[in-house]
Order: sequence, then structure tokens, then C-alpha cells
Amino acid sequence: MFDFAKTILENVSFDPKLFYKELQKAIQNLLPYDLEQLTDWVSGYVKEKPELSDSLELIKI
Repeated sequence: MFDFAKTILENVSFDPKLFYKELQKAIQNLLPYDLEQLTDWVSGYVKEKPELSDSLELIKI
């Protein structure tokens, strides 16, 4: 499930609002272990794409 969420987020990363919305959905649907992986991945991914930094508030970083 983590890989699916990651793929979706990569595909919508061109639009910060859509990325935020899809990240919200992923957070609600993932199991705790997958959520931990997603948190780590999003933290690194957003460093490369600063326009997505608003999404970090969802993962409490």
C-alpha cells in the first residue's frame, strides 16, 4: 500500500494542492508501519521540491 501511495504522490507532485490532498488520503488509509515509511519518504521528497513544503504539516515535521 505504501508503494501505491508513493506512486500517486509522485504523479501529482506537479500541483502542491493536489499533493496535499492525496497525502491526506494516504495518511488516513495506511497502516502504522506504512505511515512511518511514508513520513520518511515525504520528508526527503519535499526537500527536493520545496513548493510542496506545506504538506509537511500533515506529517507533523
